[in-house]
Amino acid sequence: MVPGAAEGGSKSSGRRQRGGGTQQLPLGAGPLRIPTPRCSASCSPPGHAPPAAPAPQSPRRPPETPQIRLRTMGALRPTPPPRLLQLLLLTLGVGCGAREVLVPEGPLYRVAGTAVSISCNVSGYEGPAQQDFEWFLYRPEAPDAALGIVSTRDTRFSYAIFGPRVAAGEVQVQRLQGDAVLLKIARLQAQDAGIYECYTPSTDTRYLGSYSGKVELRVLPDMLQVSAAPPGPRGRQAPASPPRLTVHEGQELALGCLARTSTQKHTHLAVSFGRAVPEAPVGRATLQEVVGLRSDLAVEAGAPYAERLAAGELRLGKEGSDRYRMVVGGAQAEDAGTYHCTAAEWIQDPDGSWAQIAEKRAVLAQVDVQTLSSQLAVTVGPGERRIGPGEPLELLCNVSGALPPPGRHAAYSVGWEMAPAGAPGPGRLVAQLDTEGVGSLGPGYEGRHIAMEKVASRTYRLRLEAARPADAGTYRCLAKAYVRGSGTRLREAASARSRPLPVHVREEGVVLEAVAWLAGGTVYRGETASLLCNISVRGGPPGLRLAASWWVERPEEGELSSSPAQLVGGVGQDGVAELGVRPGGGPVSVELVGPRSHRLRLHSLGPEDEGVYHCAPSAWVQHADYSWYQAGSARSGPVTVYPYTHALDTLLVPMLVGTGVALVTGAIVLGTITCCFMKRLRKR
Repeated sequence: MVPGAAEGGSKSSGRRQRGGGTQQLPLGAGPLRIPTPRCSASCSPPGHAPPAAPAPQSPRRPPETPQIRLRTMGALRPTPPPRLLQLLLLTLGVGCGAREVLVPEGPLYRVAGTAVSISCNVSGYEGPAQQDFEWFLYRPEAPDAALGIVSTRDTRFSYAIFGPRVAAGEVQVQRLQGDAVLLKIARLQAQDAGIYECYTPSTDTRYLGSYSGKVELRVLPDMLQVSAAPPGPRGRQAPASPPRLTVHEGQELALGCLARTSTQKHTHLAVSFGRAVPEAPVGRATLQEVVGLRSDLAVEAGAPYAERLAAGELRLGKEGSDRYRMVVGGAQAEDAGTYHCTAAEWIQDPDGSWAQIAEKRAVLAQVDVQTLSSQLAVTVGPGERRIGPGEPLELLCNVSGALPPPGRHAAYSVGWEMAPAGAPGPGRLVAQLDTEGVGSLGPGYEGRHIAMEKVASRTYRLRLEAARPADAGTYRCLAKAYVRGSGTRLREAASARSRPLPVHVREEGVVLEAVAWLAGGTVYRGETASLLCNISVRGGPPGLRLAASWWVERPEEGELSSSPAQLVGGVGQDGVAELGVRPGGGPVSVELVGPRSHRLRLHSLGPEDEGVYHCAPSAWVQHADYSWYQAGSARSGPVTVYPYTHALDTLLVPMLVGTGVALVTGAIVLGTITCCFMKRLRKR
């Protein structure tokens, strides 16, 4: 006899009969079903101990029985085995270490046009570690006809309808390891539905266990639809050329997607929005996920967008039964690109795992982000200004560009800076309006009549009610654009400065001179030192007022200190006296003794009052807004104040020193004599 039946190829009737649990043998009077004995102590092969507690097993069919091949009209057909062989199979025992072939639990539902992978592995076998596998298909219309699909040992195994697909690689068997493979079909067809059998040719010394496993695969029609919202006519996908959408930096970017399925089975949809960099082709390798709604309704974001999702800046919602909407708040430059919507359909297999059965993608829009830095522009006017002291100064600043209007997503601040003529850098802040429209003055301008206001949609005005010569310099307008970041936080997105605008303020022409001296020329300790300062003025407007202050520099080790001069006292332009710190700590008086003459008196002069004093007069002009500005200043020559001592004090000091030395010397001599006398007295 010749063992076995035909092994695949394009012959469907010449292969071994395979089933699960029992084997049907074609006999003349009818089929004879031979049950597979269960594993027990009495059926263990010699040399193997029976298991302590054998687990119940489903009936397994015995291995293929020897059959005789007869050629009839060119086809191999199985010949019924002898009756004696059937009786021998009934008495054959099955060992506990039997071969077992495992495939997924069915039925499996997959969608036409998608890929499917069916696993198969064998265990409990004898022989080489690398086992062979053969795949067969039983179609519903011919459940008894086995169609050979693919084999690991025979390249000519495929049935005729599978041959071209196997040759093209669309259908293949992939070996995972020696005893495990995957049947992979790249694009399912409706005719691929049926029962798939994974058969393992025996390498065992005895026919024990199961040699094949079966799983049913049902092919569903593709009912998944994805398009940009609102969808095209009759729900068709958006055209291949996506629309262009331009948003300003800081504005919201909102995109909609329509995803629906009418699959008869219970499935779940997962919808995600992704982005490809500008000008890059849309494909799986170039896509970066932005945010997605999983099949369990959980919202997840791609790694670069996780922080924005947590801050509420990125949102994804479902509107109705099939509409999904993504909103990106505070658009940034890196948000530009081609956006797409991907819908994936998932189904739960009988083993409880989830499998993706369909996926479609639709291009939503090509988004361009107009950055504020590329749009923000600042101009100033009315041009170079020349004004006189006390006159008002007005400067205009216009913020232009394709900018979003101020509001929830964007805000602007505008300020003016001034640098003295010839000074480097933009200078110091004069005044500004912040993002809330609140005005503030820069350091050194407090108390001045300065107004900063918005006079048009994007036009701002700086007004100094009374200009001073110190206001001359180069002015620039600084505009800053902010966008709303995470939550309510504003972040600076762009800034721009205008061209320099020169401003000239005519000088008053005031010339001051000061002469200071010490009255009497010599002053002694304990007396009052009087310092006088005479001021002369040339030029200046009517109503000019004078102020004078007194300063001192203290000597250190015979030289003047490098520290700045210290204010002792003075009289302001309004006649109010201002007292500083006297070195000796005694009383000080300052007074105006003539129209242009000031006096400083140091009472009870002491050694600490020694130093170099000088007088610093200044000229002040009051404008119509009652503000004062300094129109000129000067400084007198140095006046040295040295407190001398009186003659009586000169004689008294040596006397006191001599008396002290005599007392000390006498005490030393007396102590020495007394010490020597006591020593002699002890010796006696």
